[in-house]
Amino acid sequence: MKRLLFLLLIILYSLLICSQPTQKPPLHGKNWMAITGKPLAATAGAITFQKGGNAVDAACAMLAATCTMWDVLSWGGETQALIYNPKTKKVIAINALGVAPTGATVDFFKSKGYDFPPEYGPLAAVTPGTVGGLCYMLANYGTMSLKDVLKPAMDLAAGYPIDAQTANSMERGKQRLKEWPYSKAVFFPHLGDEKREAPEPGEIFVQKDLLATLTKMIEAEQHALKQKKSRKDAIMAAYERFYKGDIAKEFVRGCQEQGGLITMQDLANWKPIEEEPMHINYKGIEVYKLQQWTQGPVLLQSLNILENFDLKAMGYNSARYIHTLYQTMNLTFADRDFYYGDPYFPPAEPIKGLLSKEYAKQRAQLIKWDMNDPNIGPGDPYPFEGKTNPYLDLLKQRATSAEGDRNFVPAHDSTISFNDPLYMERMWMGTTSVEAADKDGWVVSITPSGGWMPACIAGRTGVGMSQRMQSFVLDKSIDPFNVVEPGKRPRVTLTPSLALKDGKPYLSFAVQGGDTQDQNLLQLFLNMVEFGMTVQQACEAANINSNQLWLSLGGTKTEERKPRAGEILVSNSTPEAVRNELKKMGYKIQTGNRTSGPINAIYFDWKHGSFWGGSSNNGEDYGIGW
Repeated sequence: MKRLLFLLLIILYSLLICSQPTQKPPLHGKNWMAITGKPLAATAGAITFQKGGNAVDAACAMLAATCTMWDVLSWGGETQALIYNPKTKKVIAINALGVAPTGATVDFFKSKGYDFPPEYGPLAAVTPGTVGGLCYMLANYGTMSLKDVLKPAMDLAAGYPIDAQTANSMERGKQRLKEWPYSKAVFFPHLGDEKREAPEPGEIFVQKDLLATLTKMIEAEQHALKQKKSRKDAIMAAYERFYKGDIAKEFVRGCQEQGGLITMQDLANWKPIEEEPMHINYKGIEVYKLQQWTQGPVLLQSLNILENFDLKAMGYNSARYIHTLYQTMNLTFADRDFYYGDPYFPPAEPIKGLLSKEYAKQRAQLIKWDMNDPNIGPGDPYPFEGKTNPYLDLLKQRATSAEGDRNFVPAHDSTISFNDPLYMERMWMGTTSVEAADKDGWVVSITPSGGWMPACIAGRTGVGMSQRMQSFVLDKSIDPFNVVEPGKRPRVTLTPSLALKDGKPYLSFAVQGGDTQDQNLLQLFLNMVEFGMTVQQACEAANINSNQLWLSLGGTKTEERKPRAGEILVSNSTPEAVRNELKKMGYKIQTGNRTSGPINAIYFDWKHGSFWGGSSNNGEDYGIGW
């Protein structure tokens, strides 16, 4: 009787969640939709659409604006994108992730006492990828000139009213920022003022060096057009000036002056890559992610496992549903932590086996239904692609060594009071996301990042360098596919998503938040597909987050990166009965007021010929539709 009553309570809780009003209204549009991490940046997308641009043009304008506004990224970071091309009816992937520079070797970092490459400063930088990714996308799939697309960002660089979160981040991080002369010159207009050296919230923040860099790129484009070059070639002339011309020379000079490794040859050799995305079918929906140089396949692996269970019957965020999600993510993140890496460098990752439905069934059978399993490790996907695993010895070593605990909660997942200004600032850290769609069928999902605060600016370029080097490992026993070496891309957390149904766009979605990204995106997708939520309800709905994984960011010592088995973040709204049942299963409960993102998403309503936009209530992300 008690069990029946408990199940009824969970069903009522699920119905309540799916019917309650959202804190943010859903967005609607029939011509276009633009959503990103800053309100002014969303406006940049709207301006571009109103000028006649397509979704690629608008996405590039929003990307440029978010970089200029330091929405926890800058122009020296990296860009990852999925684009649906309505002309070919295919999804393409853009790999604009920088690479480790000359001299970035295991021996180099170990000689400096690191277990992982550093989190901050010039030695944390891979080559910049965002400029190249933006130029490539715009040249090949946009319609407008670089001059028109960068106009909003250049206006922002000339001076915009800075938001409190960014301004306070500068002030709070000034001890480290002032170690780097070019960062000090940009971020502290009131240098020496005892009260405050960073801009005040609402103050007009001017970035003369960045504006000069963007102006040089536009000059290169316009010069090429005067020489009767095509739109595409003119855009790529701007690209060439950034990676091989005077901008590159100043970037490299400024990087090396501050102790960095990036060379002119590193910049000249790097190029964005257009790829085939990974995808699986979940109950008739084709879900697309980037390749294994990101954590994106984690979501695909998770869906393959979860389709073996009746999730809807469990009830939204029941103890059994939460347990199933957590154990599934344990399995897939264990594989991520060991098998993912740059596919352009040997050894070849066993991605075919990892995405095999039969492998997923095997992994699903490992779930213990009465308790959390703290000993879950990587599986063996090699037999599922007809091969023998060359790393069985490493797997045995991992199985016999305790992975220990890690004292880490993702930046937006903390038990600190939401009234704590420091916590609120941390909550908005991570990266950003860009979602755009238009009536002609173009759809873009981007998760850019890199060059976040505290950012080390390279010379007089105004460009903050990436910190993505920290996502490499120095010990192959952790991940033999992700060991640092020059020219190689680190395995990143950044993970845009697209889904098609009946051959047409169904959902475009992305989120910030490091290792929690595919955790939150998985639940957004299930909230809609399994539990019938609208896209806005799904963006705001209470999610869980697991800490039972190796950290991808933060900490230069092994003990700072190791998994914390059984640690789980749940919403304050989770019923006490559910929390108690989870505790009995061995979980260590953490609670948060908002646990859903910040997620941005666009749902395609083909019945009515319209877009639904969703942007979670966790952060300052914002969207505009028309």
